[in-house]
Amino acid sequence: MSRTALRICPLCEATCGLTLTVEGTRVTGARGDRDDVFSKGFICPKGASFGAVDGDPDRLRTPLVRRDGELVEATWEEAFDAVATGIRGVVDRYGANSVGVVLGNPNVHTMAGALYPPVLLAGLGTRSVFTASTVDQMPKHVSSGLLYGDANAIPVPDLDHTDHLLLIGANPLESNGSLCTAPDFPGKLKALKARGGTLTVIDPRRTRTAKLADRHIAIRPGADALLLAAMAYVLFEEGLVDPGELTSHLQGLDELREAVKDFTPEAVADACDVDAGVTRALARELAAAPTAAVYGRIGSCTVPHGTLASWLVDVLNILTGNLDRPGGALFPQAATDRTPRPAGPSHGFALARWHSRVSRHPEAKGELPLSALAEEIDTATAEGEPVRALIAVAANPVLSAPDGDRLDKALGALEFMVSVDPYLNETSRHAHVVLPPPPPSQSPHHDFAFNTLAVRNQVRYTRPAVPLEPGRMAETEILARLILAATGMHGADPSAVDDLVIGQTLGKAVKDAHSPVHGREPGELTAALVGDTGPERRLDMMLRLGLYGDGFGVRPDGLSLTKLLAHPHGIDLGPLRSRLPQPLKTRSGKVELLPRPIADDLPRLREALRHKADGLVLVGRRHLRSNNSWMHNVPALTGGTNRCTLHIHPEDAERLGLKDGAAVRVKGAGGEVVTEAEVTDGVRPGVVSLPHGWGHNRPGTRLSHALKDPGVNVNQLLDGSLLDPLSGNAVLNGIPVKLAAVAAL
Repeated sequence: MSRTALRICPLCEATCGLTLTVEGTRVTGARGDRDDVFSKGFICPKGASFGAVDGDPDRLRTPLVRRDGELVEATWEEAFDAVATGIRGVVDRYGANSVGVVLGNPNVHTMAGALYPPVLLAGLGTRSVFTASTVDQMPKHVSSGLLYGDANAIPVPDLDHTDHLLLIGANPLESNGSLCTAPDFPGKLKALKARGGTLTVIDPRRTRTAKLADRHIAIRPGADALLLAAMAYVLFEEGLVDPGELTSHLQGLDELREAVKDFTPEAVADACDVDAGVTRALARELAAAPTAAVYGRIGSCTVPHGTLASWLVDVLNILTGNLDRPGGALFPQAATDRTPRPAGPSHGFALARWHSRVSRHPEAKGELPLSALAEEIDTATAEGEPVRALIAVAANPVLSAPDGDRLDKALGALEFMVSVDPYLNETSRHAHVVLPPPPPSQSPHHDFAFNTLAVRNQVRYTRPAVPLEPGRMAETEILARLILAATGMHGADPSAVDDLVIGQTLGKAVKDAHSPVHGREPGELTAALVGDTGPERRLDMMLRLGLYGDGFGVRPDGLSLTKLLAHPHGIDLGPLRSRLPQPLKTRSGKVELLPRPIADDLPRLREALRHKADGLVLVGRRHLRSNNSWMHNVPALTGGTNRCTLHIHPEDAERLGLKDGAAVRVKGAGGEVVTEAEVTDGVRPGVVSLPHGWGHNRPGTRLSHALKDPGVNVNQLLDGSLLDPLSGNAVLNGIPVKLAAVAAL
């Protein structure tokens, strides 16, 4: 007999509510939850394929431990014994920094990935931390940290109310949104146009999003910061700067005017391939709109001036008075955020508190560039020990980081590696221990990270739709046991990790004069927590301490886990609203428009005015049915248009003698790949495009479907040397490449 169960989809940032059909312990169907307070029934192909993702027969069911060079099935006890011996042995011999930690993108899609890695990092005390953020979004974190004093204070466009939306380097009809959590992003863009609003898209590709736009600007890849700086120049030059109510919260407006004076539309035109008149029109339209928002994403982050481009996105919102106002770009308020402190000067945001050992890359937000992981393993220096052991949690850097071949070899030389992953993939195949989490249907779900980026304030939680199968271990328990094994507490009850966090959090809260529980007894508060598991008790604590929470009885109508469980489709907390100056944590207590690191990097942008790369340049692309390297083992999500082909404009194809479907060799600084040419006017002349996340052809993996159509690893074309210096983010777009026809594939 079948039944239904609710589940928040964990397969992209849209966080749509699903209604699952379950037969026994198997998910046989998924449809949108029409009663979900946020997604209201919207579903994309990934969500509709939840059952296929969940039931993939290649998912590992038991731990694997390397014995005599081979990964073999083992018990959980044997696996964690091996982790404790391997990690602690390296720490004891070489120190904490000799253990690297790599956190992949899926961590932000699970409760376990949000709650436990921070405890792991604190317990290990290592500075060798690498995450997917430095091949994706770190420029936005850095620019937000410098502007607002908080790297996680990221304003999002008020999609439901804006009159004018300018997207740069973003393709939400394929990505479903990124650093902007918005179920049915396509529907919101169509609604914008239906109410008479304007959509402008700046992208070198004529994406599905660009086709929907009122104006599409096919910019030259990598020139985003130049175009945005020129728009800021026009606002100043033509007297269009009007911060309005923001004015009293700003510092450095005159200095900003001086800083952009060289970036005239005429000066940037050649480098951007955008006519000066078009640039002026973009700025005027933005200023004239009743409300407007500028939103930039991965295309404007993964370029040589990614932090400057991210900064300028917010600068344009500020100069037009559209930051922190309805219809513009606002700061969400998640239900699990702590109760905000009164506004005022704070500690600010610091960069380069330490550096990587080999290339001396500065840290950003406590992380080193993922591009530097291989050299931190395989290169000896006098500056300390190399990374000799690695903990990889939901990460596949062999495909996601530049020069996967070098990293592949480096991982094979590690003394010890543990991977938390449901698959034996291109990275986890090197592990000495693989700890597989259960399928998503068997896990609870709350979006800690994405609710801080949501276009409407709301809160939702779903318990596991399917009971944990015999022999499986909850992902939360896996990570708790990993923490204990890696930090010298192997054998302790895993509940000790949650108890420690609860005790520390409540101990601080009762001493905080701004907390709703100030002056109370931590033991009393701990006893009041509800929940069937440690993670649920932690969620209950965070909800009750938050802005909307009940304050442990202080506000009887406030949030708690009990109240949330009584609303299985979620609780709507209302539209985004103005919050300044409360989110500001800068030393001045104001928005610091021209922070020193930004000012120091502007000469490099001025230098870009004089240099325009010749030849073809490469950009990436995403497909609606993919999410990085996750989805290629699911038959329902591959094939059709979701293929690893090289998009090339007809003019370039004719010049190079390339035919549609022909084999083509693509060569970059880090290596070369051979793939299939797909001739299309969806890219502008001079630009070619390959999707990321492919290259499933390495031996030793267990990805049977992905192996049938492995594609090629676009990041192998990179040698890892190109980084945005402020954020350490890899430069993945606008990369010079050379093409040559080869014999048939």
